[in-house]
Amino acid sequence: MRVVFWTSFFVIVYAYFGYPLLLMLLSRKKREADTHNSNDQYEPSASLIIPVHNEEKIISDKIQNTLSLDYPKDKLEILIISDGSTDQTGEIARGYENEGVKFFEQPLRKGKAAALNRGLSESKNEIIVFSDASIILEEKALPNLLRRFSDKRIGCVSGEDYIPGEGGEGAYGRYELFLRNLESRIGSIVGASGCFYTQRRDLCEPFPEGMAPDFFSVLKTVEKGYRAVTEPTAKGMMRSVPDPKSEFERKVRTLLRGMTTLIHFKHLLNPFKYGVFSLQLISHKLMRWSTGLFLILLFLSNLFLIGSKFYLTILLLQVAFYALAFIGYLGISRPFVFKVPFFFSMVNLSALVAWFKYLSGHRQEIWEPSKR
Repeated sequence: MRVVFWTSFFVIVYAYFGYPLLLMLLSRKKREADTHNSNDQYEPSASLIIPVHNEEKIISDKIQNTLSLDYPKDKLEILIISDGSTDQTGEIARGYENEGVKFFEQPLRKGKAAALNRGLSESKNEIIVFSDASIILEEKALPNLLRRFSDKRIGCVSGEDYIPGEGGEGAYGRYELFLRNLESRIGSIVGASGCFYTQRRDLCEPFPEGMAPDFFSVLKTVEKGYRAVTEPTAKGMMRSVPDPKSEFERKVRTLLRGMTTLIHFKHLLNPFKYGVFSLQLISHKLMRWSTGLFLILLFLSNLFLIGSKFYLTILLLQVAFYALAFIGYLGISRPFVFKVPFFFSMVNLSALVAWFKYLSGHRQEIWEPSKR
């Protein structure tokens, strides 16, 4: 049982603490020169694609926000793709057509991949920007994002989405951004912000349904020999998902798509061919998504080792942590000390559910935007 305990302990600690430390050490040895290779005056033509499904409550704010971005109007086209919306989304979006917004309706609901692929087929510019309706971008977000393409080595750039407040989702999001920025310094990120990122048109390929588009774009970029990086000054604000059940379901859907994508690109896990990027992919995705299993193994193996004061202390700490998470779940008191354990537990439980669904043959074919 000691072998199971310490193996589980190592995987958990490495996934959440050891890997960030490794990235920090590697980033010190490899100086970031990207800022010197970015031309602040570089303004490529861009097509901004916004897929929507029943977003009547927020679509007007999103379009107005997009129209207000600080970017030359003659170099930016805005495309709204409605994926089988049954509310007033289409009527609202059409009201902005005289301001240059292009609206396309897909009467039958086919999923986010189909909506994005429609956008790709209708767009005409050299850089493709993908943005969800749920994110409100800062005025300089788009030019800050697009200037990175003045470096010909870069094929995909991720913006930063932040959630205000000290909630579990916001804290977890900041942790993810911290990792992503470290990965960017070393070479390439392993995942982009799904609600705001961009890619060179000649690297874009049709999105397969059932896969995570942002993850697919990053892995395809690296596969073709380009870098995928972050741009910390390209920011957008999102609201958290207020209902824990809805957030859990969203995570399961997102993780299931991510797992499907990772298995599709499993050849990128070969460190002899893809070097440090493979290590990042294994650490950030495969090991992180498997942490839930090792949390269970850690707890169960710990039960057989409580004859020692050390192991008894570790068990009591686990029980206390999950008690805090349960209080956070009940919503009786939701300060930071309860929210973080709750969100951590929820994320790892959702990964277990996603793995079960993936291994049982289930695939996420229908897109369901989170209501924030």
